[in-house]
Amino acid sequence: MPSNASQPDYFIGLMSGTSLDGVDGVLVDFSGSKPAVVLHQWSSFATNLRAELLTLNTPGDNELHRAALAGSALARLYAEVALALLAASGLERHAIAAIGAHGQTVRHRPGEFDADPANALPALGYTVQLNNPALLAELTGIDVVADFRTRDVAAGGQGAPLAPAFHRGVFAQPGQTVGVLNLGGISNLTVLPADPADGVLGFDCGPANGLMDHWCQQHRSQPFDAAGAWAASGRTIEPLLARLLAEPYLALPPPKSTGRDLFNPAWLATQLQGFGQAAPADVQATLAAFTVHSCVADVRRHAPDCTRLVVCGGGALNGHLMHSLQAALPGVAVESSAEQGLPPLQVEATAFAWLARTCVRREKLDLKSITGARGARVLGAVYPA
Repeated sequence: MPSNASQPDYFIGLMSGTSLDGVDGVLVDFSGSKPAVVLHQWSSFATNLRAELLTLNTPGDNELHRAALAGSALARLYAEVALALLAASGLERHAIAAIGAHGQTVRHRPGEFDADPANALPALGYTVQLNNPALLAELTGIDVVADFRTRDVAAGGQGAPLAPAFHRGVFAQPGQTVGVLNLGGISNLTVLPADPADGVLGFDCGPANGLMDHWCQQHRSQPFDAAGAWAASGRTIEPLLARLLAEPYLALPPPKSTGRDLFNPAWLATQLQGFGQAAPADVQATLAAFTVHSCVADVRRHAPDCTRLVVCGGGALNGHLMHSLQAALPGVAVESSAEQGLPPLQVEATAFAWLARTCVRREKLDLKSITGARGARVLGAVYPA
C-alpha cells in the first residue's frame, strides 16, 4: 500500500457510481502508513446529464453520438471537481501525480460471448465506462488514469469490483475476518480473511440503493429515501420479497458482477406484476428488505466467521438499512467506514486514487480471487497532461 516517504504523495480520485447522483472527488496523500484524505468535494449531476446517463444504460437511437457527448460532459464535471480540490488545497497542478477517473458505467456484460460461429470476430465479454480522459487531462493539466476495468476483462476477469484490493490495505484486521459492504446503486461485498495469506474475495451481491432511489423518485419526486424513513414507514410484502430473492443472479457463485444491465426499472416492473395495488411505501420497505436479505445471505455464505462488517457508500447513511443489517447479523459488529477513519462517501473515490497510483507505478494487481482474471495485471491507461 502506501510508501514510507516523508514527502506528500498526492493523487486525486473521482467516482460517479451506479446511484447516478453525482461525482465524489478526493485529494489523497499516500505518504503515510494508510491513505489520508486531505479534501473531499462533491458535485451533483445536472438533470439532463443524469437523465442521459440513465437512458444510455439501455439500447436506444444514435447511441454512439450521444455517448460521446455524455462522456465529454462528464469529463467537464470531473474537471470542475478536480480543480475545486486543487483550489481549496492551495497546491499547484504539478504537485498532483495523477487523477484516477473511473468514468460512468453504462454497460457491464463481462460474461457475454458471441455464439454465432459465422462471426469472424467472436466477442469476449465487455464493459463500457463513459468518460473523456484526454479532455480531462487537457482541462486540468494533470495526468489522468482511466479505463481500469477493460484489462481485467481482457484477462478473463469480471472487471469488477476493483475496490476489494484497496479494502485489504485499509480495513483488514489481523486474526479477524472482516467484511466490507459497499452500498451504492449496486451492493458489493469484500471478504478480508483472518489469515492475510488467504485470498481476498469480492463480488457484487445485487441491488443496493438503485431500485429504492428509482421508486422514491417515481412516487415521491425525491432523489432518495433520506435515512430510509419512507421504507421504515412501510411493511414488507413477503410474497414480493420471495419473488425478488428468486432472481437467479443471487445464487451464482463468485466471481460475479452486475449492474443496471440487470437490476433496472424494467426488471422491477416485471417483478411487480400482480402487486399493482400495493402501497408504494410497502414496496419501498420490500426493496430495502431485498437489499438487506441478499447482502446478509452473502455474508453468511462467504464469510461465516465474520466478526465485523464495515459499510460504505450512500447506504451507510441509511439508518433503516444499517439497523436492519445489524438485526439480521446479531453476532457481527455492523459499522460505518467512518469508524475506521474513512467516511462512507469517500471510500470508492479514494480507491480509484489508489488504483491510479498502482498504474502510474506499474504495479500489477492479482485479482484472480476477486474477479477471476487469469493473473496479475496493471490496470488502467495513462493520459499525460
